[in-house]
Amino acid sequence: MSVIGFWLLALALFALVGILGGRLLIPIVGQLLVASLAIPALLLGWAEPYLQLTAADLLAPAWVEPAYGLSFALLLGYILSDVIDLELSPACLKIALPSFLIPLLAGLACALWVLPGDYGWLSAVGIGLLFSITAIPVLYLFLQSIDYPPVATKRLLHAAILMDFMCWSLFGLAQGSSHPASLLWPLLAATLPLMFSLLRLRHPLLYSLPFFALMVLLHSLALNALVFGIAYMLCLAAIRMPFQLPLPQRQWKLLMNGLAVPLILTCGVLRVDFHGIGAADSWFAVGVLLVVPVLSKVLGSWLGLHWAEPQASARIKWQESLLLNIRGLTEIVFLNLLLHLQLIDAMLYFGLLLMSLFSTLLPAVMGRRAYPSEAKSRYEIS
Repeated sequence: MSVIGFWLLALALFALVGILGGRLLIPIVGQLLVASLAIPALLLGWAEPYLQLTAADLLAPAWVEPAYGLSFALLLGYILSDVIDLELSPACLKIALPSFLIPLLAGLACALWVLPGDYGWLSAVGIGLLFSITAIPVLYLFLQSIDYPPVATKRLLHAAILMDFMCWSLFGLAQGSSHPASLLWPLLAATLPLMFSLLRLRHPLLYSLPFFALMVLLHSLALNALVFGIAYMLCLAAIRMPFQLPLPQRQWKLLMNGLAVPLILTCGVLRVDFHGIGAADSWFAVGVLLVVPVLSKVLGSWLGLHWAEPQASARIKWQESLLLNIRGLTEIVFLNLLLHLQLIDAMLYFGLLLMSLFSTLLPAVMGRRAYPSEAKSRYEIS
């Protein structure tokens, strides 16, 4: 009963912060604050001393792993649905390539030579991709909240979609390369939209419901759900079928923000050994993970923006570099995927969780009110 009480209190904390900060914070920012501050305090200040429950006890119930798997599969499918909106343009490519490659190389270098621990090649690739990722939903919400010009919003969003598409695709192929046969069933399942199209079935729900069901099934069978999700979305784009969520947008957001995201974040944080966090190499790793991903991403984005539009002012390029550094929900999903596959340890997970919070808050801290006026003047049509 005490375990259930802990989980209910944790979910209530996420809900409370979501309600109180609803008008001030983008949902993922409040969720990251609860995960990085409130959940550790709840564990160390209440569950362990008073309930005599360790993190292992809280993760032990039989329902936790299936609930985590279901939430993760639904959330991963929702994130991958952004792929269908990808539109390539020269400016989009010029922004995306440096913004993707420079953090990727910085992450590979950190994994191989800087961070404590021995990481294999797939772990190093995963860490590099975590440095490169941009959160599309959070970026879109932030740009909306500061009334950013539509032309600039579209350009930044499509660059972010391309970067995330490269991240997910590269990791899916790298993961599948060690077991090529494991790609067969996901790729075959991904052709389902083509079969529906041949049968002249056009209702959007006939395409979205099987997508989420297959995501859950492939994840539970430990098959490559990531490759399936990307290939499925590419097939939908090929037949020009819009992606429709199985629930209305409001109910879907309540499900994701009220249950799926809190459950995923809490499970991840409970795997961290907070009693061993005082070791010198732990603090060194956290310091590296707070600084290097942000600096490398800002540098890569600045170079990409300069390449795409060299006549833009340095201030605009600096501001948009910070915007492309937003991590948020996409980073959390990728982070939990690596933790689930045991490609990173819990200490690295917690350091990157803090980095995700820091980089998502950074544009607001650096002055969100400064964006619209300069950006609007840049995109005014005379």
